[in-house]
Amino acid sequence: MTKGTPPGRISSGGPWEDRYGYARAVIAGPHVLVSGCTAMVDGEVQHVGDAYQQTITALSIALDAVEKAGTSIDDVVRTRLYIVNPEDFDKVGRAHGDFFGSVRPACTSVQVAGLIDSRMLVEVEVEAYRGEWRQ
Repeated sequence: MTKGTPPGRISSGGPWEDRYGYARAVIAGPHVLVSGCTAMVDGEVQHVGDAYQQTITALSIALDAVEKAGTSIDDVVRTRLYIVNPEDFDKVGRAHGDFFGSVRPACTSVQVAGLIDSRMLVEVEVEAYRGEWRQ
């Protein structure tokens, strides 16, 4: 049963959101919190074996949610990279840099034992801030 997306929640339309009870992103005051994104598109893992391209796909999905929340890549303040194979760190990092080289959000990279689908090499989380910046 589809309940729809409550206010302050952004849906990607993916089947797991209704099934497992979560939103792609949540707007909480000035914060936009994006759920973990992988290279899963239309039920299929994209770019199997290519950590760089999987990161590009995952970040594109996350940033789509950021934009649906009324923010942009320039509002991203934190990213988290969950990487299965430590030897892929440079590829994942380069993809992250291709997106965020001029934005420079806080970033955490963590090696994990695995993701839900063994073909997934990376999962990313993104947080954006819609408030005023303090300098």
